[in-house]
Amino acid sequence: MTVETYPFNAAEGLDLAPAYRRAQRTPGPVRVQLPFGEPAWLVTRHDEARFVFADPRFSRAMAQERDSPRTTPHNPVGIVTMDPPEHTRVRTLVAKAFTARRAERLRPWIRKLLHERIDAMAAPADLVAELALPVPIAVICELLGVPARDRDRFQGWSEAVLSTNGLPPEQIVERTGALRTYVAELIAARRDRPADDLMSGLVEARDEQDRLSDLELEQLCIALLVGGYETTASQLANFAHLLLQRPGGLVELADGPDRDRRAAAWVEELLRYVPMAAAAAMPRYAREDVAVGGQVVRAGEPVLVAIGAADRDPGRYPDPDVLDPDRDSRGHLAFGHGVHHCVGAALARIELQESVLALAERLPRLRPAGEVRWKTGLFFRGPQTLPVTW
Repeated sequence: MTVETYPFNAAEGLDLAPAYRRAQRTPGPVRVQLPFGEPAWLVTRHDEARFVFADPRFSRAMAQERDSPRTTPHNPVGIVTMDPPEHTRVRTLVAKAFTARRAERLRPWIRKLLHERIDAMAAPADLVAELALPVPIAVICELLGVPARDRDRFQGWSEAVLSTNGLPPEQIVERTGALRTYVAELIAARRDRPADDLMSGLVEARDEQDRLSDLELEQLCIALLVGGYETTASQLANFAHLLLQRPGGLVELADGPDRDRRAAAWVEELLRYVPMAAAAAMPRYAREDVAVGGQVVRAGEPVLVAIGAADRDPGRYPDPDVLDPDRDSRGHLAFGHGVHHCVGAALARIELQESVLALAERLPRLRPAGEVRWKTGLFFRGPQTLPVTW
């Protein structure tokens, strides 16, 4: 059996690698070998992706016991590696902070924050540094209770956590250690002086309700800080980049009485369209023999799900490589599916909707002002710098 070298996607740009199309034409999953760990089955079609995400016969926790397939030297830790009931116990503690209702209450504040950032911009500007990074960082730090003076420190730490091969090992260790030290200090401060924020609630759950271990508390706070802004920041820059390539893309968003609906439709289609991850990650291990797309995955074998490819599956979305905000994009897997569906999906949607609306309303003549520099060596693809003018 052929085992293909993986990942397929290039670090630069947002194209979906042709190898994914070849995989989709191959019956069942294909075998791949990542830079680290054992070989895995790779799922690229939409229906098979949903099946693997939702079926309890596949385990995330088993990856901690194996040399799991991955792009980084170390296995991930924390809530993403748990199965129910442990996963349910931890997820329940944070889910109430990310409900659709609470996210909607934050919309006016997010809108105000975006307009303040645009007011402070002067042409030409780097849209990543001026908008795409600081807004999501401010939002997640506000929720968790991170002091405003510390927010700029997270980018370097996040790059270390998400690095594949872009940083020397000693820098990864140093920055990851600095992040853990900072989070431990913040947890200690919340023990002494509780506040009305998510971190204080998690500390209470640990100290008074014994619903978290010390290690789980630390890992969960780090996951929320990094995951709470990095994906949204990357997608905000990706969306802006694609809209700038489309003649009149921002103008058509700004015009008309139904612009909120149009912004929501654009965001859903962009979420479907953009293959943001450099590679599939977070393998699921078969607890028993399971048939996936006609291929029997044996007990103990890992399966990876390529979300970017599944959301461009022509069997699910006609003309999938066409960016069409008028299509029905429902059912996309940008936020995952099943028990590991992204807990912050509602908040991320609001941040992205308000961001494209703010750009359309305030900067309808926004246009590129230079070459895009792309992130390399990180798990999420997107512009490192996005020069614009207006």
